Amino acid sequence: MRAGISKSVLPAAVLALLAAFTAVPAQASPCAETHFEGADYIVCTIDSDADLRLFWKNGADQPYRTFANVAAAISEEGRELVFAINAGMYRPDFTPLGLYVEHGRELRPADTTSMEGPPRQIPNFYKQPNGVFLLGEAGAGILPTEDFLATRPDVRFATQSGPMLVIAGALHPALIPGSTDRTRRSGVGICAAGQIRFAISESGVNFHDFARLFRDRLACPDALFLDGGRGAGFYLPEMGRNDFSWHGGYGPIFGLIE
Repeated sequence: MRAGISKSVLPAAVLALLAAFTAVPAQASPCAETHFEGADYIVCTIDSDADLRLFWKNGADQPYRTFANVAAAISEEGRELVFAINAGMYRPDFTPLGLYVEHGRELRPADTTSMEGPPRQIPNFYKQPNGVFLLGEAGAGILPTEDFLATRPDVRFATQSGPMLVIAGALHPALIPGSTDRTRRSGVGICAAGQIRFAISESGVNFHDFARLFRDRLACPDALFLDGGRGAGFYLPEMGRNDFSWHGGYGPIFGLIE
């Protein structure tokens, strides 16, 4: 048997060449910190053909509730949860508040409740128009709920939330410039070249400023609010983020899988 050559006797240049051939290229992160008009955000940008999924319940029919539980389930498949973010509003038992479709199955129907009164008195979800984020064969999209129900596109995943932030390039009419209603907020937009952009604020922002982030900085003609306050959370191990909701957990969750 021939003795192996010790790496300690190889010239440094040869070692460097070996490292270049054997190193695994680092994957560029889809997420980055962004500053917009005095507020800090994390923004994640992905293509519509990425393996983006919605999660609500596990194999035992129990809500996942935490990003860590979703990550563990994905790990059992031999895959990795790259990042995750809350995917809409939910009831105290973590049931999605409105429409929820997972792997082509409608698990919750659309909520078409209409409320009258000043915008400040109407809960966020019911500020019309609210909307539906969808993923289907034609890619990703965001539609006002009324338009989604009128067309009923074939979708693999869908979640309803509200209000819409940006509608065909226009800000939602109920959003008030300079509003003092400031909290952490999360949302999703369909942007240039059909890319999907998720954003979460690192501190309190009002709806108007948050919507302008999507329209004016992220170039998203359509965007949907996901949740605010303790309902907004983010998972990204490379930034040391694994947020926990003090509501006891999250309802529906978006996750990017690799």
